[in-house]
Amino acid sequence: FVEMSGSYTIPISGLKEGCHSYDFEIGKGFFDLFEGSEISEGELKASVEADKRVSHIDVIIRINGTVRISCDRCLGIFSLPLSSENRLVVKSGKANDENDPDIISLAADENEFDLTWYFYEYILLALPIKRLHPEDENGNSTCDPEMINRLNEHIINDDIGTDPRWDELKKIMNN
Repeated sequence: FVEMSGSYTIPISGLKEGCHSYDFEIGKGFFDLFEGSEISEGELKASVEADKRVSHIDVIIRINGTVRISCDRCLGIFSLPLSSENRLVVKSGKANDENDPDIISLAADENEFDLTWYFYEYILLALPIKRLHPEDENGNSTCDPEMINRLNEHIINDDIGTDPRWDELKKIMNN
């Protein structure tokens, strides 16, 4: 895999009909391009297959590897495995068809297709909603135990009962 000098582009002009493959490495330098990104590090490989046809180029992007991300429970950083496969259709034309984000229209004089933003977007979309340290072989959390203990100290046990304001609202709903 070659990072191609930090360039995440594939050639468009002069591309012969048929299948073409391109490989990219995505690391810390890639995530540095996106200020304020929740991902600052990762080791990923992007494989791009471009199938040039008469009317368009069918592009399949496969991204596999790991990203370093913050745990939602203990805030510790951990390596999260990630895998995605996405498809784009690249056409030569005027403007993007805003109804389908997977169809990209490039100006006829474009020589290259920059995949940087698509790689980033597909990596973010592959992240799970809940980002938690994985469990060990016994099913126990591998979160930072010190942080979990601190959080447990601040949990408020509501043994008082119900809130009288809600009780009044429940009476209205029950009538």
